[in-house]
Parts: sequence; C-alpha cells; structure tokens
Amino acid sequence: MNGGVGRFEGFGRHEGQQGGAGDGGSGGRDGGETVPPRIPPPRVSVEDSGLPLPEPAPAPLVLEHGVLKALLGAWALAACSVRETAAVEEHLGTCGSCANEALRLREAVGLLHAEDSLDLDPALRTRVLQGCLDRRAPRIPVPDWAAPYDAETARLDALLQDIGDAEWHAPARLRWFEDDRPVSRRTTVAGVIAHLLSVDGLVAVALGLDDPLPRAADAPTPTARTEAYRRASRFPPSRGVRGPWREQSHALVRTASFTSEGSGSGKLSVSYGDFELPLRDAMLDRAFECWIHAEDIAEAVDYPYEPPAPRHLHRMIDLAARVLPTALAERRRAGLAAPPRQTRHLVPAGSPGRSLRLEIEGLGGGEWLIPLDSPAAVGSADHAVAHVALDGVEFCRLAAGRVSPEEAAAGQEGDREAIRDVLCAAASLSRM
Repeated sequence: MNGGVGRFEGFGRHEGQQGGAGDGGSGGRDGGETVPPRIPPPRVSVEDSGLPLPEPAPAPLVLEHGVLKALLGAWALAACSVRETAAVEEHLGTCGSCANEALRLREAVGLLHAEDSLDLDPALRTRVLQGCLDRRAPRIPVPDWAAPYDAETARLDALLQDIGDAEWHAPARLRWFEDDRPVSRRTTVAGVIAHLLSVDGLVAVALGLDDPLPRAADAPTPTARTEAYRRASRFPPSRGVRGPWREQSHALVRTASFTSEGSGSGKLSVSYGDFELPLRDAMLDRAFECWIHAEDIAEAVDYPYEPPAPRHLHRMIDLAARVLPTALAERRRAGLAAPPRQTRHLVPAGSPGRSLRLEIEGLGGGEWLIPLDSPAAVGSADHAVAHVALDGVEFCRLAAGRVSPEEAAAGQEGDREAIRDVLCAAASLSRM
C-alpha cells in the first residue's frame, strides 16, 4: 500500500515538499516549513454560466372529485396531460369507486383495435372457393385451361364494383405495337370493357353462344369488332356495359366447362380473322387480355392491381412462347426480320435447329427454347445461339405492347440479331 501512495507524490503540495496525511499542514518529520493546505476554488453559479435555469416543478393539480371522475375515460385512453394523469392516479389510490371504474375502462380499451382496411384481400375469393371445393367437388368442374379466364374476369369485376359512376368515363388508352412502333387509341374505362366484350364474343360464337355484335359478320378481327361496336352505339359506353360483359364471361366459363366434360373440346377452334387458336388457348389468350386491360383501367382510376397467380401467369407465358416461332416467321415474310440461317429443307419438321433460350424469372418463371429458323423445328439446347433473361411480368407486358423490346430484356447473351428478332416478334403479338 505504501508503494501506491508514493505514486501520487506531490498531490496537494508544492513541488519538492513533503507532508503527512494528518499533520494539518505543519512541517514534515524533518521540520520543514509549514505548507498551506490546497483549497479548491468556489464553483461557478449556474446564474453566471449563461445556461438556462431549470424549470421549477409544476404544482400538482387540485381537482374536485367530479372533475377527476370525468377524466377517467380520457385517462384510460392515455389522452390526459401529464398533470391530469398525475392527479387522476393520485386520486385512484384513495377512492375505491373511481379505481373500480378506471379498471373497467382500461379493460374496455383493451378490446379496441386499429381500424382495418375495408378493401378485401385479393386472394379471399380463391380461398373461399377452394374451401367450398374441398368440402364438395363440383359436378362439372372448371377445366384447368379455363381457370385463368375465370380468375381474371372475377378480379376485374371486383375492380369495377369499387369504382364510381364518374370513373367509368376516366380517360384510358388501348396500346399495342404495329410495324415495330407503338400505337395507341384513346378511350375510356367503359370503352375498355366494351372492347373486351366485343373480342370475347369471338369465343362466344365458337361455343355457340349469342354474339354481342349481331351484325358483325363483316368484322372478323378484334380491331374490326371493336370498331363495329363503337359505330353501332348511339352514345359512348358507360357503366351499363358492365352487365353484358359480366354475363358473357360467366356464360363462357360455364359453357367451356360443359364442353370440356363432353366430347371434344380439343376439336373446337376460335377464329380471330387472320388466324385461329384452339379453344383452350383462346380462353388463355382472353385471360391474358383481361389482366392487361384491367391494369389499364386500374392505372386510369389509380387503383392497386396485382399480377395473376403464378400458376396462371406461367400458362400465359407458355402460350406466348409457343406462338413466338410463328410470329417470327410472319415477320420474315413481311421483311421485318432477318432471313433464316438454315433453309427449310435443312431443318425438317420435328428436327432440332438454331434456338434461343428464353429464361423467365420471377412469378410464373421457367425456360423455353425458341426455334429460330422454322416454326416446324424443335428448340434444342445444343443448338442455342442466344440467351435472353426477362422478368415474367415484364415479358407479358412486352407481349402486350406496354414496353418496347429495347426496354424489356434484363440480360442478353449471344447472337444479337436473333435476340432482336425474337423480342420484336414478342412485341408483335400485341394487338388492340
């Protein structure tokens, strides 16, 4: 311990002087001079420091019993001021009746909860239907290839249920690509539904249902039918168009279900004027158009809208990938794409040829091999000369004419000419 004291030698003394701890400042053992004790200077007053003085504690509130009892509700909701809270809590320690009332109010507040959104969960309909089907299977089930159309028309109908009368006349645009350039036409929300009603009529006619355009024999294409509907209407479409579209969509799902149960749904085809699609692909095409145009409507009325379920989105992407070789061949005939590197006789039907590997990421993703030189050829990984990576929703918007080929590709590798031709062919799938 003595060694420890020696380390602080000179503390409280003048240099070179010694002093005992209890000598009262007198000389040391050797009779040295008297050393005055070191006294610390006085502290600076807070008034002289320039700092703000502390606020005095507020005087407690003195309130009558009736006032304190009236404050119990606000106290239970934590809405009292600090002084009111202190006064109420002090009172509760001395008043049994108010303490019991405060306990009941606090329990009641515990039952309250934050206000929930009134918007229905988009997946609610699917969960309810699935629960019903698990308990009792339908006698005539909706076929898998018609389920995307059933789901997308139901989602769009829910959106239309939420919008007001004025929003049916909100401006909207029908957009697509034509001759490698974007094209659009101005319309309204009601006009978009009229367009869906007109083109869905092509499937209705193929199924033997009534055509929503009775005098549309000279309008076999989607564009012609949309124009025919517009010319036949004395007034611009309004909210009233929802009823016929809704009834037709229900009839299409019911009839497609019975047709699937019957003898040959695979034999039915739907004519689009300049091409045909099997019924199952036509229903998938109409589901795709319903989703894309629902997004147009949602954008027009500032309504949140989600992509389709992944399993439905995958089917839509698969349809687009399957028709890409035919679209690419049509562009070559029109002089809009580079000629094939291999002639037809070098690539027999069913034989592998040059291919592009289309990788779709995210929702509904997968991988497709697109034959480049002939629609009759088979895509082959061994003959892949290019690779394109795209997000699933972005690829669908490319096929719908909502984004350009230059904007769509997230990753590209290989033959640049083949990549450009396939992306432009995807954009050419879009139509009014």
